Amino acid sequence: MNMFQDWPEPIVRVQSLSQSNLKAIPNRYVKPLSQRPNLPSQNHHNKHNPVTAAIPIIDLGGLYTNDITLHAKTLDEISKACKEWGFFQVVNHGMSPQLMDRAKETWRDFFRLPMELKNMHANSPKTYEGYGSRLGVEKGAILDWSDYYYLHYCPLSLKDYTKWPSLSLHRREILEDYCKEMVKLCENLMSILSRNLGLQEDILQNAFGGKEESGGCLRVNYYPKCPQPELTLGLSPHSDPGGLTILLPDEQVAGLQVRGCDDAWITVEPAPHALIVNIGDQIQMLTNSIYKSIEHRVIVSPAKERLSLAFFYNPKGNIPIEPLKELVTEDSPALYSSTTYDQYRQFMRTQGPRSKSHIDELRSPR
Repeated sequence: MNMFQDWPEPIVRVQSLSQSNLKAIPNRYVKPLSQRPNLPSQNHHNKHNPVTAAIPIIDLGGLYTNDITLHAKTLDEISKACKEWGFFQVVNHGMSPQLMDRAKETWRDFFRLPMELKNMHANSPKTYEGYGSRLGVEKGAILDWSDYYYLHYCPLSLKDYTKWPSLSLHRREILEDYCKEMVKLCENLMSILSRNLGLQEDILQNAFGGKEESGGCLRVNYYPKCPQPELTLGLSPHSDPGGLTILLPDEQVAGLQVRGCDDAWITVEPAPHALIVNIGDQIQMLTNSIYKSIEHRVIVSPAKERLSLAFFYNPKGNIPIEPLKELVTEDSPALYSSTTYDQYRQFMRTQGPRSKSHIDELRSPR
């Protein structure tokens, strides 16, 4: 397991920095030139922003209808999005808008608590669960402009209520319901992704270790206002190390950017009450790169704080993950060597977010 019991240096809460009304951000947060976001200048109102491509918005209602044509069309849209984008928004996904709003409000309330109450939940790099402000344990590393809260929801053996925020029973039930609905949606998507590969619908789920053993965790991202957004990032470029991610974005403040095929960063404009689905590295490996796990990052705002909820659905930690044998042929040999999710995740947890460097290291020698 993790060699690191503690952070290499004292943790600084970005929210505290933001609230101290700094005019300039500390050097710890200033990215090297090549990594700084190229923000459209405020006075042009994005008029000259050449990136107009938008990630697909898919209406999942088509899957729950008797209209066979519509059903097939919806599956096809999902298939195309997984292959070409690795990212898509979903509407009519079956989750109640009220629950989505309440979950967001619950976490806004948490981040509004006095710092000493939040710090009672301070996390360590051992399991990352709790209230955190950095990814990676490299001393002196350049940091991202965000705080977060991370918790395990499933499997039951990993769920530890002592690591959850101290909320009223009512609030805790909202979080439970939210995570339960997320798992349902993930299980649904897993079977759709399998069918779209021409495989039996439980094949990806079984590769994750089955429904009982698959992992689900929630990371709530809090991006405080930043006086110099052009110098830093809320989250550095990375592809998600896990299986499937479902993001409930901040509808008021866009911040998520996806790396397009021409290397341009595309800002995702969330549709009302949509969820954003993206493929993680484990599914890219299992599908032998048919489905793509795409690099993304988060930019921050000078005027508004931003909050998002990312639900990660992952394979059981100790199961070997490698391209599914059904997808490996003479013409398309296995692109990746075998690894486990536990081993894989260690990389992100020690190095922090690093583009797609890790999955590329696992490419089998040709």
